[in-house]
Amino acid sequence: MAKFPWKSAVAVVALLGATAYAVAQMGPGMGSMGPMGGHGPMHDRMMRGQGEPGGRSDGRSGGMHPGMRGGMYGPSSAAEAPSMPGQDAFGTIQEIVQILEADPATDWSKVNIGALREHLIDMHEVTLRARAAERMLDNGIEVTVTGDGRTRDAIKRMVPAHMRELSSNGWRATAEELTEGVKVTVTADDAAQRVKLKALGFMGLMVQGGHHQPHHLMMAKGQFPMH
Repeated sequence: MAKFPWKSAVAVVALLGATAYAVAQMGPGMGSMGPMGGHGPMHDRMMRGQGEPGGRSDGRSGGMHPGMRGGMYGPSSAAEAPSMPGQDAFGTIQEIVQILEADPATDWSKVNIGALREHLIDMHEVTLRARAAERMLDNGIEVTVTGDGRTRDAIKRMVPAHMRELSSNGWRATAEELTEGVKVTVTADDAAQRVKLKALGFMGLMVQGGHHQPHHLMMAKGQFPMH
């Protein structure tokens, strides 16, 4: 009887051991679809965005469709909600309403959001539709602000009232009503301030100060006349 070489026996044992180890490492994932392209641990890690370059801890694989999470297509649960209101006056009113709703002391019987809306329309007319003819003076600036229809009315409501706010800057401001609008004159003693007045022009003067925002809130509360 031929003797079985001991070296061959060792080789067979080593081969069987390696095969058993490989099967154990592939794990139970082989059973779902078999060894041919089955969904094993590597596939699972790829679907979770793990174990591959570019993998992400938030569940998305770097090379996969951005809508895929955990192997499923759908909207991202981590997506941020839009924040822009889409229109500036809409956003201003929304902010004011949220402030009023958050204040338990709000007297809703006095709230007048409609008045705030009318004022914001006036602001739109003055900012974008009014005609402003500027004339430089030795000591400041003179601006003739005119418009038609609703624009003219908005100018007469807003501009004279705003000129009163400019005195806090150390400027002298006057407003003269015209048939089609208002003529404003703003002067200063300081040479640097006169240069600034000329640089600002009509709209630069109109945006001076931080009274607009609190004014809007007071108007919405019915505590301030609209202008």
